[in-house]
Amino acid sequence: MNAHPIVERAARGELPAWAEASESRRAHMARVAALLGAWSEELGLPEAEQVRWVAVAWLHDALRDADPETLRGQVPAAMSGLPGPLLHGPAVAERLRSEGVADEEILAALTYHTLGHPGLGTLGQALYAADFLEPGRDLLNDWRETLRVRMPEELGDVVRELLAARIVHLVERGSPMRPETVAFWNSLAGEE
Repeated sequence: MNAHPIVERAARGELPAWAEASESRRAHMARVAALLGAWSEELGLPEAEQVRWVAVAWLHDALRDADPETLRGQVPAAMSGLPGPLLHGPAVAERLRSEGVADEEILAALTYHTLGHPGLGTLGQALYAADFLEPGRDLLNDWRETLRVRMPEELGDVVRELLAARIVHLVERGSPMRPETVAFWNSLAGEE
């Protein structure tokens, strides 16, 4: 299967013309791409699959610096109520879909990389982990390093640990949880 040209260009670090990502955001995306590239290679994935993994890393925050209220009108109605900082993933997926990208695994990974979703496959779960574990973040560095060392062999366990920590954080803040996040946890915990 040949990747869509946008996906192929993204795998080379070339973002679409509509991307709105600062230099620091692009540096984050490059670090996520380095992780996903290394993990996909370590897993022995075919070259075409490695291209998809690196592309999704470059695309995941392509609209992160766009105005959230502008993005709100560009996402499916079911997602328009998301907090502003969570709209960029669904907006990127919708832009790509409108430009002919039909790879549903990529689109789901991009849409749900901040929330999680029970339908995320290996690619989506790897992006969910890499987005938080990339070494440029200065947060819980020792813990994050121990999780990075376990990747990609322990992907499922690492994603469960990350998601549990995020849920605890939301609970401690008294924040609501999106149904997608709860369903993601239930799927990882083995519940239907």
